[in-house]
Amino acid sequence: MDALDPIESVNTFIGTKDEGNTFPGASMPFGKAHSSPIGSHYAGYRYDDQQIRGFGHFFLSGAGCWEQGGLVPILPVVQLPQSFDHKRYAAGYTHDGEIGKPGYYKVKLQNDITVECTATTRAGVERYTFPNGVGGTLLVNVGQANDKEPVSASSIRVLDDRTIAGTVETQAFCGGRPYLTHFTTRFDRPFRQFGTWGPTGPRPNQRESAGGAGLRGAWVTFTPGPVTAATALSQVDEQGAAHNLTVETADKTFDELRNEAQNAWRQELGCIEIETEDWDERAVFYTALYHVLLQPLTGSDVDGRYRGFDNQVHRADGWTYYEYYSLWDTYRAHNQLLALLRTKRSQDIGRSILAIHEQGGWLPRWAYANQETNCMTGDPVTPFLVDLWRFGHLKGFEEQAYAALVQNADGVPPAASRFQGRSGNPNYLAHGFVQYDKRFPKKGQDTDPHHGASATLEYALADATLAIMAGELGHAEDAERFRVRGLNHRTLWDNSVTDRGFSGFPRPKLQGGAWLDPYTPQGSEGFHEGTAWQYQWLAQHDITGLLTALGGKAAAEARLDDFFAYQDLLVDPKRTVREKWVVGPYDYYNQFRYNPNNEPDLHAPWMYALIGRPEKTSVVVRAAQTLFVNGPAGVTGNDDLGTMSAWYVFSALGMYPAVPGTGEFVPHAPKFTKAVIHLENGKDVVIRAEQADAAKTQVVRRIRSGWLSKDKERIEIAELWQGTTLEVDLHTLSN
Repeated sequence: MDALDPIESVNTFIGTKDEGNTFPGASMPFGKAHSSPIGSHYAGYRYDDQQIRGFGHFFLSGAGCWEQGGLVPILPVVQLPQSFDHKRYAAGYTHDGEIGKPGYYKVKLQNDITVECTATTRAGVERYTFPNGVGGTLLVNVGQANDKEPVSASSIRVLDDRTIAGTVETQAFCGGRPYLTHFTTRFDRPFRQFGTWGPTGPRPNQRESAGGAGLRGAWVTFTPGPVTAATALSQVDEQGAAHNLTVETADKTFDELRNEAQNAWRQELGCIEIETEDWDERAVFYTALYHVLLQPLTGSDVDGRYRGFDNQVHRADGWTYYEYYSLWDTYRAHNQLLALLRTKRSQDIGRSILAIHEQGGWLPRWAYANQETNCMTGDPVTPFLVDLWRFGHLKGFEEQAYAALVQNADGVPPAASRFQGRSGNPNYLAHGFVQYDKRFPKKGQDTDPHHGASATLEYALADATLAIMAGELGHAEDAERFRVRGLNHRTLWDNSVTDRGFSGFPRPKLQGGAWLDPYTPQGSEGFHEGTAWQYQWLAQHDITGLLTALGGKAAAEARLDDFFAYQDLLVDPKRTVREKWVVGPYDYYNQFRYNPNNEPDLHAPWMYALIGRPEKTSVVVRAAQTLFVNGPAGVTGNDDLGTMSAWYVFSALGMYPAVPGTGEFVPHAPKFTKAVIHLENGKDVVIRAEQADAAKTQVVRRIRSGWLSKDKERIEIAELWQGTTLEVDLHTLSN
């Protein structure tokens, strides 16, 4: 296997352009705090930005909503600015000499100041090196954050000649409610001058500034020489931030902290080894794995305390509380990849979601800090938790999880609850579908009846997964009713709808059961961030029913061929995926082709395998992989907290969890000649494909596992837990 350092194989600039929305700065694996540059983009940094406004200490990787992150940005200057608006005092920079690696970022600003970033789990750390002989000033901004992230209140206090502390109240993204973050910043040497600013301007030698929305911060000035600043965060209280800072940074130097961060990343990234001679392919793979391992974020402080969904302080004793769950995205691939690679963390993730239920009363959908944003639709938490159970990560909590899932599947949160839950349940439970109703009241960003057709399909998939769990836990009656409800995607199938020569598509229904009219399968109405063309495949749990609706295997294959422009893929895959598939990250509607930039049809390439044509799955997946490149525009769409990256990792390994809740992976052609997955139980999964060539279109001829030699249609999670070697024989197609 390759002996290269996985740290050097990661390019953290991948995804920082074309709405990938990743950040290039420093983080620990699953870290609560970060240190990364802020530009003009709402996600923090865009590769095309010409200025840096500061180095913030909290970010999400790949999220698509505006209001997010960039808290407590610090910018080094050689003199106080005339304006304390970070849009006006921002520093120019170039990419010359800029470095982005796991646990380390470096850039030189045009004012000749060099900034280096690293992180602990709960603190972001910078080293500022000023020009020789010049004393430097650090601007600590609490009144501003990432662009479009409103700061509704803030406070800052100069505690002593090395320490600043304060609070920032910001809005949770996608229209969420305000939440409070405490911070403590400590410098490695005393400053000689200080002051604060507020909406009325600068106030030299003043130690405090507090108030509502508006410009606010503090500056500290040092004698010549480098300065290291460490900023720790806590959602609990000021003592939590200070304790996080003391425990994690102590009196360690920047270089010591950097080494700790990068060693942590070496251990995490070392969970998979690949064999390839192509440096770009290696960089794409390990950067994708890096993005996967950034989240969810550590929510508990070093003493185990965290702020729960009841806004009270709780303690995770002997485990880690995690937060920030983009479940509509991550239930499709990210969750399963973490469940395979990181057993202990996945156990704690499951426990964290159950804690949200205990303290908030309901299960989450898009949990941001300690609140539910009600972003996106459907019922993603059900397949998410069922998969954690299927992978064995809810041991001791099976019945607790099941009870919470049944409450979620059968009920609707009360009006006073911040959770929206399955808001379409009254109609769905009575009539088998969620009505399409744009006037339906919502709590927060989204509600299911606004996208009734796609919500119906998501509910049905969730019910089908819950039926599996119910059956194996001995709840036979529940298993049967959830199994029947899992077929509800059929209630929206209308054979009278035709498009592009094909008959039959899912179609929204209104309250009372009437079809939406007029209607086109390429339109926007009734489906969330997609069209009926893309959502028709969200029935992978009911292949028999879907094939009947489509008119049989041959008809289904023909429709998939049209959906993927399959014949063109055989001739010129790179051009086809960039010209005939959906191209823009937000081009959700007026589409009839595969959208590799968003979640609804991520599993669609494996529909070929599920209907008995696995070789076509390999062709489509190999073509889609060409969209992931070693450059700033190197991911598809928003990375969505590692979802697209997880899709890529699975695709490169040669297996994908296409059907939630089953614990099965559908195989396809691996990208590398050899990959080894080091499981936390000490076992290894070895995938060998000696003929693998990423530049060619290849299909699986045969898979051998142990002494078995057969055309393997599924790979069971139980087989992987035991450790196994998969020998994959590939065949190269000629264009």
